[in-house]
Amino acid sequence: MRKLSYLIAASIDGFIGAPGGEAGFFNRFVVGDYLDYLRTEQADTLPVVARRHFGVEDRPLTRYDTVIQGRVSYDIALQEGITRPYAQLREIVASRTLTASPDPEVEIVSADLVGRVRELKKEDGLSIYLCGGAHLAGQLRDEVDELVIKTYPVVLGEGMRMFDAGFRVDDFTLISTRTFDNGVVVRTYERG
Repeated sequence: MRKLSYLIAASIDGFIGAPGGEAGFFNRFVVGDYLDYLRTEQADTLPVVARRHFGVEDRPLTRYDTVIQGRVSYDIALQEGITRPYAQLREIVASRTLTASPDPEVEIVSADLVGRVRELKKEDGLSIYLCGGAHLAGQLRDEVDELVIKTYPVVLGEGMRMFDAGFRVDDFTLISTRTFDNGVVVRTYERG
């Protein structure tokens, strides 16, 4: 079975963005050996624009072949006129308000998102990349098999949480930890 992997950037205090969702301040850490890691080991998760910029647009998929993103994340690309921000992947957008897809290659899921994810997990293929945000991750909390948390060396104090869901304890097991010269730490956890 395929895994649903929530790969997310976060501050030391666990926020994935400012209260309004902005997260561009993390970009200053995309340098050095951490940039090399993103270009090689996480190239599947880079939007097309970043893949081109970093010279990895032709790199074959190795970890993920599908992306699920929320309407807010998708709107960032749409505002730039990009209808397929992750064109290298099968793209699914979870939205209750977007009634028609602006691109025939982008699937809109407006009802039974959990059911759709369960169907995807039964298919053959690589893992499924859950591309934030907090509300979407909260809806899919029970389906997340793997957490890949890229912790940036900043404290925000408040902001968007990793999961927008009620209190409940879910156990995950630490599988690996990587540290980079710029202070970024990447931890991978599996549900367990």
